[in-house]
Amino acid sequence: MKEVSFTDFKLNRQLLTAIAGMGYEQPTEIQRKSIPVISAGQHVIGIAQTGTGKTAAYLLPILMNVKFAAGKDPRALILAPTKELVVQIAEHAAQLAVHTDLRILAIYGGIGPKTQVETLQRGVDILVATPGRFMELYLKGEVPVKQIKILVLDEADRMMDMGFMPQVRKIFEVIPHKRQNLLFSATFPEKVECLAAEFLTFPVRIEVTPPATPASQVAQELYLLPNLKTKINFLEYLLSDPECTRVMLFTRTKEAADNVYKFIERKNLGPVRVIHSNKGQNSRINAVNEFKSGKLRVLVSTDVTSRGIDVTRVSHVINFDVPVVYEDYVHRIGRTGRAFQTGKAITMATEAEVYHVRKIEAIIRESIPKKKLPASVELAETPKEEKLEMAREIDRQKKKEDPLFKGAFHERKGKF
Repeated sequence: MKEVSFTDFKLNRQLLTAIAGMGYEQPTEIQRKSIPVISAGQHVIGIAQTGTGKTAAYLLPILMNVKFAAGKDPRALILAPTKELVVQIAEHAAQLAVHTDLRILAIYGGIGPKTQVETLQRGVDILVATPGRFMELYLKGEVPVKQIKILVLDEADRMMDMGFMPQVRKIFEVIPHKRQNLLFSATFPEKVECLAAEFLTFPVRIEVTPPATPASQVAQELYLLPNLKTKINFLEYLLSDPECTRVMLFTRTKEAADNVYKFIERKNLGPVRVIHSNKGQNSRINAVNEFKSGKLRVLVSTDVTSRGIDVTRVSHVINFDVPVVYEDYVHRIGRTGRAFQTGKAITMATEAEVYHVRKIEAIIRESIPKKKLPASVELAETPKEEKLEMAREIDRQKKKEDPLFKGAFHERKGKF
């Protein structure tokens, strides 16, 4: 069977030159299946894990459709849940449109709107936005919507998890009803299915892997550790390996992210930076750009960036904590093994986190291979308070599974 190439999609010369300049040779599966259907003007539900090339799968037909700068009003709107993802999509679009005169603008909160408004007033062809900033500027009369013919909802599952649906529904109401709708999501839970039914008319469903399936080129490893101090010892061991060239490290909380960052810096295992929702917008964007350019060895993050960072050659993802939003596991480890590269995802779990590991394994429909802790990593003693907190957490988990369960820490009635 003949291999499909980008020339088969009848893209214009400007786009093909940009694709070649970016080093892309063969389209990915989601691109092969989506580009012809989107180019034909159909509504599409695209279900594809991170790292599969889904952004270009909808950007290329949009760029082909919009073709060249015309007028001042945007003709395509791409909505994404986070500032980081909006910036990344706009950058990707600009790279693909480098040989055209198309005007692409990213609008997002966290910074003043003045510059964004001025750019809108000069004229924009493709608008990439977070729902909140879009509605804010629309209500001020700064976003003309009458020419919008294509709407993309990217990371729709994340959009719903982050509570954006009231804003997204308002956007549906204010933009023209006669438009092409595209919905892309890494997972397809029931709530996303309901959303798709609400705003897509006879959509073509394109699913390149079952929802919540880890990328096949990512080698997964699970280490069962007794406590936080042992996790720190193991982290030092991992980062002492020169093969850990570009590492994304995920924690569950902002406090843990800050503490891990300080430890890596103190041990001189970086260069390292940390990003989470308490960090300023410019600080987060600068950290991501430094990581992309190779200036950073380690980027520590909460799940605010488990999606939306498209960096090739990430050698390792380290889950310092097991995520409790189970789909986030797929998105975290999807930061490595991108664009046909291989990578390793290492998860550390205490006894209290094993419950979450089991839930993740049920979602991804496979067991994460357990590995033995290297002998040179010191097993630290578990402090009394940490032991008690883990026991309480295990009780909570058992009670969640069985409401009649009475654990060691259940509330007593009456006097002691």
